[in-house]
Amino acid sequence: MLDPQAFFESLADPIRRRILAMLLESDERCVCDIHGALDVPQPKVSRHLAVLRGADLVLARRDGVWMHYRIHPQLPAWALRILIHMKDGMGPDPLAPPPSRCDPRARSRTTTDCTPSATPEDMPMTAAFKTVLVLCTGNSCRSQMAEVLLNHDLAGQVRALSAGTRPQPKVADGAIAALQAAGLPTDGLYPKDIDSVLDASIDLVVTVCDNAKESCPIFPRPVTRIHLPFHDPHGEPLESFIEVRDAIRARLVPAVAAALGLAPADAG
Repeated sequence: MLDPQAFFESLADPIRRRILAMLLESDERCVCDIHGALDVPQPKVSRHLAVLRGADLVLARRDGVWMHYRIHPQLPAWALRILIHMKDGMGPDPLAPPPSRCDPRARSRTTTDCTPSATPEDMPMTAAFKTVLVLCTGNSCRSQMAEVLLNHDLAGQVRALSAGTRPQPKVADGAIAALQAAGLPTDGLYPKDIDSVLDASIDLVVTVCDNAKESCPIFPRPVTRIHLPFHDPHGEPLESFIEVRDAIRARLVPAVAAALGLAPADAG
């Protein structure tokens, strides 16, 4: 069920309003078309789309390496009327794009027509890396910290992704602060839905909360899974986030390395 507060909070940002106006003009749009029409960095577009997905305003599907978005078909009538009035109030739509440049049926296409998303779930995986997916419910704290720690401590061996069974609108401020306090990168972090990574070639799934363990989806091929729950520090002081960060580094990183037969982690 659509949460009215999340709905109106989603409309507070002008980029999200422009994305919704574009999606009202067509059945579906590739992220590359939205990025090109808005003329803003693609990771930023993806973060705004993640907010809209978390608020149940849009749905997404993967087609190869591309993510395609559309207005949620079960959007309540009152919400759809508001979106239409919003779009009409924006005047003639200057963002209506040409037919998708990512459409494989296009008559002519070059490899530079559209660049793949820079978000982790869309980036190609090489054979040299083991791909690890960290799951929790909101993908706003524990799984985000685990993703960053795995990519740092097991660099060159692991490609870590994270996602949520019901992603929150944003990564928790405490998680960002805890990572930055350890000198770890936080640029481009945003909550992602599990559906966006189901087609990735996953070698290991790690669930870090009990709810995600129970809701873990069926993957296209058999995948090894381990469950390592951690305390949820939401609403607590920064010290709690730091404790969880350190617990993830001490327990989860070595467990992943052992499960994949990798060299011991270097937390340097």
